[in-house]
Amino acid sequence: MAATSKSSKTSSRPSQQVRQAADLLKQVSDPTRLQVLMLLSEKERNVSQLCSDLGTQSQPAVSHHLALLRHGRLIEPRRSGKHNFYYLTDAGRDLAEVVYEIIS
Repeated sequence: MAATSKSSKTSSRPSQQVRQAADLLKQVSDPTRLQVLMLLSEKERNVSQLCSDLGTQSQPAVSHHLALLRHGRLIEPRRSGKHNFYYLTDAGRDLAEVVYEIIS
């Protein structure tokens, strides 16, 4: 009986936590954004460094991916001189840890 009750809950509207998790996963559904997230889990980087580390991505393309990750609150910028250095937020670090568990 408990299983029936639980399954009826899962067939109803998704909970706020499920919607939040889906939104986070959408942010990194693109392989380049996921790779940026993983690179930033190692250390903060600026756009030029990310372009170099990614190899084939142009600066405008990397900037676009960074903007989407910022919008998703997975990364934050830190200004230093002429450059913005990007680092993971707590949510970004948590998501990177989950990804590392999946791929290792």
